[in-house]
Amino acid sequence: MADKKKNKNKSKPVVDLTKTTPLKEKEYEKELRRLHVELVKLQQWVVSRGLKVCIVFEGRDGAGKGGAIKAITERVSPRVFRVVALPAPTEREKSQLYFQRYVPHLPAAGEIVIFDRSWYNRAGVERVMGFCSAEQVQKFLEATPLVERSMVESGIILLKYWLEVTPEEQERRLKDRVNDGRKTWKLSPMDIKSYNRWDEYTVARDAMFAATDNHWAPWYVAHSEDKKRVRLNIISHLLSQIHYEEIPVKPVKFPKRKIGKVKSTAHNFNVIPDRF
Repeated sequence: MADKKKNKNKSKPVVDLTKTTPLKEKEYEKELRRLHVELVKLQQWVVSRGLKVCIVFEGRDGAGKGGAIKAITERVSPRVFRVVALPAPTEREKSQLYFQRYVPHLPAAGEIVIFDRSWYNRAGVERVMGFCSAEQVQKFLEATPLVERSMVESGIILLKYWLEVTPEEQERRLKDRVNDGRKTWKLSPMDIKSYNRWDEYTVARDAMFAATDNHWAPWYVAHSEDKKRVRLNIISHLLSQIHYEEIPVKPVKFPKRKIGKVKSTAHNFNVIPDRF
């Protein structure tokens, strides 16, 4: 695993207003294909070596967490790359130890688990929307570094990504969900309620960073103004954080096929119409 010493260079702001030239689709697809090949190599290495990898995605609403996760997982095995996106806790889960509902989803040997939002809900949406008390938030911020340290010491490779977006771009993306029928499911009542709480989320984010950004489990911030670029940047960074090697594969030789000795059935199949 790559060295995780904390980067002391704090000169780059969390909100990056630097404009970049949009990445062309052809260039994006070419680089994404190359990175997908590397992710498959990583997958094979994790399985063969019994590694345990846990990746946490957090960030502003509309920052592109789902798209980044999809870009990571679309060409790998869902049995190795597991995505965990827990719903709101039940009444029973609310009565449990806070971390209890997340522990069963942590990776076993040969697994890469990706949390689409995680235990950090308490430091973000629960805090801002008043779903927990200030005392509960403080206890969470104090306990989390200890929990994450025990995870790392148990052999889990823990990577935490925060996706940041400007308020202007966030507004554009959230409003786009209203008008695009493919995205309406992404706009939840919680998104509407939290829409005018940008500053409250900033305060919560900064408190979370101050308490939980440490050398054994650092936060990595990704600026997501350009969705294509941030996906490539995250995948590239992820690959750089885990030592892996390409496992040699024996040449594949298909056996000779025996076709034509069995006649097709006369069953009247229900064939779907060719509309395209």
